[in-house]
Amino acid sequence: MKFKFTILFTLICLAVFGQKNADKQEWKQLFNGKNLDGWDIKIRGYALNDNYKNTFRVEDGKMVVRYDQYDDFAQKYGHIFYKGDFSYYRISVEYRFVGEQAPKGEGWAWRNSGIMVHGQPAATMGKDQDFPASIEVQLLGGNGKTRTTCNLCTPGTNVVMDGKLITQHCINSKSKTYDGDQWVKAEVLVLGDSLIQHFANGEMVLEYNKPQLGGGNVGGHDPSIMIAGKLLDHGSISLQSESHPVEFRKVEVLDLKGCMDPKATNYKSYYVKADNSKCSYKK
Repeated sequence: MKFKFTILFTLICLAVFGQKNADKQEWKQLFNGKNLDGWDIKIRGYALNDNYKNTFRVEDGKMVVRYDQYDDFAQKYGHIFYKGDFSYYRISVEYRFVGEQAPKGEGWAWRNSGIMVHGQPAATMGKDQDFPASIEVQLLGGNGKTRTTCNLCTPGTNVVMDGKLITQHCINSKSKTYDGDQWVKAEVLVLGDSLIQHFANGEMVLEYNKPQLGGGNVGGHDPSIMIAGKLLDHGSISLQSESHPVEFRKVEVLDLKGCMDPKATNYKSYYVKADNSKCSYKK
């Protein structure tokens, strides 16, 4: 009797432990806090990985965008791309704006940056291209007036809202305004070509569907890749340099695509898209 009870107790423990492992979210840190390993840099007018004027760097464990070596910003828009391709995931970024804008930066770019999702690969950008064709989660700092963050901008793209194609370049979210140099947590839920949601400090502030190529607001690109109406179900992730110093202290991704077979050792209950080619099993 005691032997049977021990076996039953063991099986229950294994089941509970296995379920906990299945539910435990495995966030991947894209920024290691030490260097820019795993990232590519593309600045307008310069070749891939020419980090003009040391724009992107690491300081005090943070990934930062700086312009202390600039005499004139001259529309040298830049992006730092994580080396990878993503389709179903959550990305979480903690950011803050600091200091003064680069000389001759545009007024609209004051305390302005962004998280680019479903973007083209860095290597496919033209030398003089300003922005990657992508969906931009626009990050804005307060200016003493209402100025929302986690907005939507669409360089080379369009989206659908409430069943209608939206060709307007930028759409404001319903977030609060975050003034000063405070840290803000921006999070994005990306589900292939079906749904994207923006979150500011945990509050869902914007959502839309069917991200797709189309529209304008991007220049210097290869027109052959701009297939209007092509749905975007995967792409790159990058962070912006738009002329105002910004700091990122955390950049992490939770993959939502993977093994959905409960019998597998790497099954996760929170996955929403199956890729059972990744499943592994006990031998």
